[in-house]
Amino acid sequence: MRLRALLETDALGLRLLGGEDELDRTVRGVMTTDLRDPSRYLSGGELVLTGLAWRRDSADSEPFVRILASAGVAGLAAGEAELGAIPDDLVQACLRHRLPLFAVNESVAFATITEYVVRQVSGERAGDLAAVVDRHRRLMTSGPAGGGPEVVLDLLGSDLDLRAWVLSPTGRQIAGAGTPLPRETGAALAGEHLSATRGGRRGPHRAVTRGVTYSLFPIRNTGRGTAPASRDVRETVLSDWLLAVEADAGDWPAARLDLLQGVTQLIAVERDRRDAARTVRRRLAQEVLELVQTGAAPAEIAARLRVAAPVLLPGLGTAPHWQVVVARVEWGESGTGAPGIEAGPVAQSLLEEILVDPTTAGPDSADRIAVAHTGDEAIALVPLPAVPGADGDAPAEEGEAGPAVDGAAGLHADALLSAVRGPLSAGLADDGRLTLGVSAAVHSAEGLRGALEEARHARRVAAARPGRVCAAGHHELASHVLLLPFVPDDVRRAFTARLLDPLRDYDRRHRAELIPTLEAFLDCDGSWTRCAGRLHLHVNTLRYRVGRIEQLTGRDLSRLEDKLDFFLALRMS
Repeated sequence: MRLRALLETDALGLRLLGGEDELDRTVRGVMTTDLRDPSRYLSGGELVLTGLAWRRDSADSEPFVRILASAGVAGLAAGEAELGAIPDDLVQACLRHRLPLFAVNESVAFATITEYVVRQVSGERAGDLAAVVDRHRRLMTSGPAGGGPEVVLDLLGSDLDLRAWVLSPTGRQIAGAGTPLPRETGAALAGEHLSATRGGRRGPHRAVTRGVTYSLFPIRNTGRGTAPASRDVRETVLSDWLLAVEADAGDWPAARLDLLQGVTQLIAVERDRRDAARTVRRRLAQEVLELVQTGAAPAEIAARLRVAAPVLLPGLGTAPHWQVVVARVEWGESGTGAPGIEAGPVAQSLLEEILVDPTTAGPDSADRIAVAHTGDEAIALVPLPAVPGADGDAPAEEGEAGPAVDGAAGLHADALLSAVRGPLSAGLADDGRLTLGVSAAVHSAEGLRGALEEARHARRVAAARPGRVCAAGHHELASHVLLLPFVPDDVRRAFTARLLDPLRDYDRRHRAELIPTLEAFLDCDGSWTRCAGRLHLHVNTLRYRVGRIEQLTGRDLSRLEDKLDFFLALRMS
């Protein structure tokens, strides 16, 4: 019951002395005390009744009220039978601690108030418990097997006035009743959930986003054969769903928490059913992948692609283009993995989530994605509907290598991770890493082998970059600059020192600016006129400096090989 209800009951003889803004506090019990420190008997939510026998002088009020406020009591009711008017120092102390204070008329016994509060609270608890049990029964009999998670979320909204959403590990909304959750809010909540899970905290987790409090309940995937409690959290943290409820579950009774745990179990069953539906797509990807990797005949691969296309793109009249995406999840600072953790299935589940359009709600938006795993890698076969006439060429014949198709609405590495980088970084924490590579689009069976190798090369390029979540695309492989991170550090240092140290030493002694001159000369493609103009030098002065560079290094800047060596040395320095 609320404090306001007590004040409105004339038979209790209560008069409000302070705390009008706090009258919506919930009263869960009542306690009578005249102890100076009653904290050991308080659990929070009580209406404390006192005859003020603990007060000897004005200095006693502040510590007494501070103890009550720290214990989280709902309010204080002081009797007027002994001292008459309530002391002003007690009134002021309650105002400072925002503790509602009532005066109890001397004609009203504390027993009357106690009996009334106990009767009301007990009746409400019994009614609430009965309602919760009934709702739990209704949830269990009309669970998601009949209509998806939305059925359960509708019941939470109609019966318990709780707004709730089912979110993926990246914060994408899978199900919700009523107003959709903003994408930014979903991502923030997913990040909070992943961070709390990696930190070992048990759910539900409390999160505050944009001034709104949410409680986050993990939804465990129960269909994997092993009890989640016995597994390393890193095997599931990047694939489990979560239930976000717009409420603070910290002060909920046990019955209501049990009800929400039952809701998560119902949704987990639905999650398992959806995962089972992915089996066909995963098997198709695995079959195509094995054919590509074993060097099967293009005609055999093409036949398998014709089987896959209608499953992944129902109703498509022509063969699609295909892209390959490779992902790898590694645990441990050394990148060698963590003992006992199968990285392949983790990367597979994660890649299936990443490839879903982040603006699309619902779990079935991944129907176009076929992901297999081999070893520690996850490999996705993504069909792309061809844009008629986009490239001006007819589709390649079976067995003919197909070039990248610019007209297809292809995937881009940076775009894939832009919406999910924050939550995934929280889930990877300090010991995990995700790297991802994307191939160009191809429209032939033979082209898939090259696409797979291209995606793997792109992933290795991403792995050479700093950061917990990194991706690289096929277009980046055309630049020699991307090869530089793979050069060992000692080789880089030796190479640059041999070419550039003589010039740096000369510049330090003579202030000749040979290094800036070399950079400008290469940027101008060896054009004397343009380089002299950029440096504001006479051409003869420029020729003198270039000659000095060649003399100090033993190289010839008219030769392409020497120009390239200088270019790479400058890039690696």
